[in-house]
Amino acid sequence: MTEGNFVDYLKVYASSGKGGGGSTHLHREKYITKGGPDGGDGGRGGHIIVRANPNLWTLFHLKFNKHFRAEHGGHGAKSRSTGKDGEDVYIEVPLGTIIRDGETQEILFEITSENTEQILLEGGKGGLGNWNFRSSTNQTPRYAQPGIDGKEGWFQLELKLLADVGLVGFPNAGKSTLLSVLTAAKPKIADYAFTTLKPNLGIVQYRDFQTFVIADIPGIIEGAAEGKGLGHRFLRHIERNSILLFLIPADSDNIEKEYEILINELRQHNPELLDKNRLLAISKSDMLDEELKEEIKKVLPKGIKTIFISSIAQQGLTELKDLLWKLLHE
Repeated sequence: MTEGNFVDYLKVYASSGKGGGGSTHLHREKYITKGGPDGGDGGRGGHIIVRANPNLWTLFHLKFNKHFRAEHGGHGAKSRSTGKDGEDVYIEVPLGTIIRDGETQEILFEITSENTEQILLEGGKGGLGNWNFRSSTNQTPRYAQPGIDGKEGWFQLELKLLADVGLVGFPNAGKSTLLSVLTAAKPKIADYAFTTLKPNLGIVQYRDFQTFVIADIPGIIEGAAEGKGLGHRFLRHIERNSILLFLIPADSDNIEKEYEILINELRQHNPELLDKNRLLAISKSDMLDEELKEEIKKVLPKGIKTIFISSIAQQGLTELKDLLWKLLHE
């Protein structure tokens, strides 16, 4: 998936169908005088329904199709015939999508599991035909109910990626390279900062045909939670991850300080992120010999499991996958 095709936020307009009106028909048949009322009820208007689609990873398919209008209900007819219900319209979204009211920003619901369907807007109810209003004192009612109008409005769709592992690090820490080596994903890789402009997903193949999903978000810099850089916009994508994998390159001036900066940015964005399982990987460690690794181990952050890896030299990747799998199934 190219960066331009990744869409994680947009607004859509939806309008449910109007209910059909009831009928005021009076029965007419040969040899039957004063047949009385037999007007049927109107059909309901079509719903606007949001449906989960596990085959989607982004909201790109809605980028150029933002207006959804359901069909109106049919009017009632003679012989107490009910009008046709309006056809429902489905908006398919990937798992992890949040639907908000476009004006109040209130969260209406979230789509987090397969086979989930939520009615966004209910269609208008059909009106009652005159047959419903007959009585001993009003044997020939010549009126019926109109259908109830449908609802309409703007809604905000916001995607939070559902991944098992989220990669967290500064720009040029080697996140995209690691993703390209562990998975079949093809993220953009270059030797300058902010190469990754949009999140990338990849599926890691593990032993016995087991898999797990890993997500790479743009690099975080100090002050990201306050709006600096790109990371603050995409930090929400790691809110649903089970594990946070911190990547800090071996040539960093101060590994412990960089780790604390990353932790602080996550804390400012959402303190609950710090409750997740964490793992620290020292990337680009093919530049280190055993003596240097021992020196670095003395200044590593406390209280977090650390592993030395190299994506280019394929060092420590099997151990990394073993650690991630173990953490996922604790």
